[in-house]
Amino acid sequence: MTKLYGSLESSGTKFVCAVGDEEFQVVEKTQFPTTTPYETIERTVEFFKRYEDRLAGIAIGSFGPIDIDKNSPTYGYITTTPKPNWANVDLLGLIAKEFNIPFYFTADVNSSTYGEVLARKGVKSLVYYTVGTGIGAGAIQNGEFIGGVGHTEAGHVYVANHPQDIANEFKGVYPFHSGCLEGLAAGSSLKARTGIRGELIDRHSEVWDVQAYYIAQAAVQATLMYRPQVIVFGGGVLAQEHMFKRKEDEKWDNR
Repeated sequence: MTKLYGSLESSGTKFVCAVGDEEFQVVEKTQFPTTTPYETIERTVEFFKRYEDRLAGIAIGSFGPIDIDKNSPTYGYITTTPKPNWANVDLLGLIAKEFNIPFYFTADVNSSTYGEVLARKGVKSLVYYTVGTGIGAGAIQNGEFIGGVGHTEAGHVYVANHPQDIANEFKGVYPFHSGCLEGLAAGSSLKARTGIRGELIDRHSEVWDVQAYYIAQAAVQATLMYRPQVIVFGGGVLAQEHMFKRKEDEKWDNR
């Protein structure tokens, strides 16, 4: 009987569950909104239970911050997330206790980073950014994840403020501190600046230039810190194709 492998991408917006075979072919996939921990985890367990007899293991890539230190008493927990009701939830433990198979637990961006490396022949050093509800990044260097007792938090590096944000005294939307990449460039910052959801904002709006200003800084930082072969940008905000073609206005080049 062919072995199957489970995959869970848990984000602050939705949970995506999938089962695939050893040839990376997806057998079944589903997604549902991230509601309360009890309801969302119950639906996750129900999905994987249908394949329990054939599952060789399940990998979880989760929104964070999370505890990935296996020697920690809170290993497998989502920790101090701003997502309502999800702080200090034992995500791994609540799912794993329902199965007698191995589990692998890491940050959602690490999972995406690993997938991007697998998809690119000859690439062993890569940085992946997701720019959506939040901002995070995973990095693989010479085939190994960058990280120590915890995963990296590239979304919370500090960036130089765009002149418009300085003029408008916009400090960002992250609740625990101001001035970080996520607070200034995640999807929620678009609505905070304009009152309009990102997908409804006209592509010619100046707010996209502000957004590009911060995301470009992320690319420079990744280049300087990790020297990757490839940098990949994903997430809902970067689904806007025009973002990759934007050039910063010359009036800011000479500031």
